[in-house]
Amino acid sequence: MGDERHEKIQQRAYEIWEREGGVHGDPEKHWHQAEAEIERENQLETDHAFTEPSAAGAMVLSAKTRKQRRAEAASSDVMTVEALAMRTGITGDQAQDLIDRLGNDREAIEEAARSLATG
Repeated sequence: MGDERHEKIQQRAYEIWEREGGVHGDPEKHWHQAEAEIERENQLETDHAFTEPSAAGAMVLSAKTRKQRRAEAASSDVMTVEALAMRTGITGDQAQDLIDRLGNDREAIEEAARSLATG
């Protein structure tokens, strides 16, 4: 594993630990979550490399990227989980659970997350 990647994962795992209260933690869980988040972010950056300029100057997605994005829509987006958790003050696991249970209904997810954070 490259030093830069290792440091990114280590920093992200620490941020996850802090966000979850910083008291008792599960270092292995935080490490794996951080690793998955960073891998997902790298994948999103790679996806952008598969865009091709059209004759009209608009961006057209390659077939590979379109297929990947359709698959992504069916699964939760790690960055969305992370953003939801940070924005609402809930844990990453709670955010993932809400997304799994409520699907793509962002309004219901946000409302449930606020309820979790205050209750």
